[in-house]
Amino acid sequence: MTRKQKKMVGRIVVAGALFIALQFAPLEGVGKLCTSLGIYLIVAYDILIKSAKGISAGQLLDENFLMAVASLGAFALGVCDGSGDFNEAIAVILFYQIGELFQSCAVSKSRRSITALMDIRPDYAHVEKDGQMNTVSPDAVPVGSVIVVQPGEKVPLDGIVEQSDSALDTSALTGESVPRAVHPGEEVMSGCINLRSPLRIRTTRAFGESTVTKILQLMQEATSRKSKSEQFITKFARIYTPIVCGAALLLALLPPVVLLTMGHPAAWTTWLYRALIFLVISCPCALVLSIPLSFFAGIGGAGRASILIKGSHFMETLARARVAVFDKTGTLTKGVFEVLAVHHSPYSNEQLLQYAAAAESASTHPISRSLRVACKHPLAPSCVSDVEELQGLGVRARVENHRVAVGNSKLMEQEGAKALPCHCVGTIVHIAIDHTYAGHVLISDDLKPTSVLALSRLKELGIKRNVMLTGDNQRTAEEVAKQLAVDEIHFELLPVHKVEHLEQLMRTNRGHVFFVGDGVNDAPVLARADVGIAMGALGSDAAIEAADVVIMDDDPLRIPLAISISRRCLRIVRQNIIFAVGAKAVCLILGAVGLANMWFAIFADVGVLILCVLNSIRAMYNK
Repeated sequence: MTRKQKKMVGRIVVAGALFIALQFAPLEGVGKLCTSLGIYLIVAYDILIKSAKGISAGQLLDENFLMAVASLGAFALGVCDGSGDFNEAIAVILFYQIGELFQSCAVSKSRRSITALMDIRPDYAHVEKDGQMNTVSPDAVPVGSVIVVQPGEKVPLDGIVEQSDSALDTSALTGESVPRAVHPGEEVMSGCINLRSPLRIRTTRAFGESTVTKILQLMQEATSRKSKSEQFITKFARIYTPIVCGAALLLALLPPVVLLTMGHPAAWTTWLYRALIFLVISCPCALVLSIPLSFFAGIGGAGRASILIKGSHFMETLARARVAVFDKTGTLTKGVFEVLAVHHSPYSNEQLLQYAAAAESASTHPISRSLRVACKHPLAPSCVSDVEELQGLGVRARVENHRVAVGNSKLMEQEGAKALPCHCVGTIVHIAIDHTYAGHVLISDDLKPTSVLALSRLKELGIKRNVMLTGDNQRTAEEVAKQLAVDEIHFELLPVHKVEHLEQLMRTNRGHVFFVGDGVNDAPVLARADVGIAMGALGSDAAIEAADVVIMDDDPLRIPLAISISRRCLRIVRQNIIFAVGAKAVCLILGAVGLANMWFAIFADVGVLILCVLNSIRAMYNK
């Protein structure tokens, strides 16, 4: 509980205790009025201040104004009718503040589930320079520096392990409870906790571009983007509040005037009392507060499940998705490649791998890494020049004064080298040297353990079609599609072709389409889809930036979970809208015809708010 909330609890307890004591105190007249007014001010002074500020700012018709008018009006009635009963005036504001406190605690609880990620922000970095160790702020560490992370400390920056084996706690980033072993040459992400041995890490990104910073930015963005439901409620409140204030004014003035014209007593006090009850009941805070809170809680609950949703709009769109489109490599497969064989090469296996690894030396693609790992005797970096990465095709470079092209069969066509087919199933990397075909490398990439189950769950959730788009060859694509039982596959695609196929699916299918990918070449498709979902643990920065949803642990099973969370959140939003509007409508009618008193109005306002807030909190918890 925050300091502000504790202060509010104290005010409510003090005011409540004095209110109870007042019922037994032998006070009458001015003494009772002054005592009641003092108790009222203890719990209501902030509402009166906010109302006054709203009036001065031209924002007259908000919930603070309504509550101030209703409670002060109840005081005025107690004076005017001579009853000296100010209990309703105090009770209105006391119970309203209880409802506000309840809502504030619910928001804080949801916010904590989102901002818990702030704990992963590192405070310092140990930089090694000229044999000396200096402790500096992470944002002051240049790329390429060597940092040392001691056991128990957070990894402050992304980098490559240079020395020592250890284990990392990645639970804050990916939700994975099992420590991950790391060895020299492997990449580590900022925000992880070193568990075992001191690690020497050479940084590869500045702090502003690091994993931990991007995650925090994503979560901050997530709470600032409104869904259509939220936008509707905001517009609704702007129109609704003036209408009910006008209706309350008419209720206070019109019936007495009509009665006077008909020769009957005006009963001004009775109709003013009904108008005040009408105002209290009509306060739209249950809708205005509970709808954003539902989405806020849903985003927080998703974050706890390693699913970062960048805004409630995307949560709403994902809930209505009916077609799922997937990239293959790194999304449905592990993206951890292993060289199995070299075929059709006039060169020795090692020599061909040397040329291929040298050409791919600047690439971060998993296939490139596998070629470098397979090459036992790599060429010196000085042997490589004129590197050109061709998106969706491969890489060209000059290696030892030879023009080397490494990529797919389409790149071989451009080089004028006829690619030979491979009869084995796997990813095929073709190589041409000086425009002459030099053979191909067979690479394996296994399915992720949960990919088959994830696609099956999507079918259970009502996803009508599972589609796979890949740049891989036909045989490999069909083999993977068979294992996954996807409905449709398209292979040997460049990024522009993936976008074209996605747009075709969006035109020909009812319901929203989401795309799941992880590579740089997936960024255009992620940005074009109704909802783009990026695999965040191994995915590229471009893909994560373009995506609307990020799966932090790369587990495909998080995708059906994200849909379930989104749909459950929308159900809760609809429940709150129906309940709040229905309850308000009934209570407003009862108040207008005189069948509801101020106590009933308090329930209609605060009670409905509390019930909606309680319902909203359910969105935070995932089954």
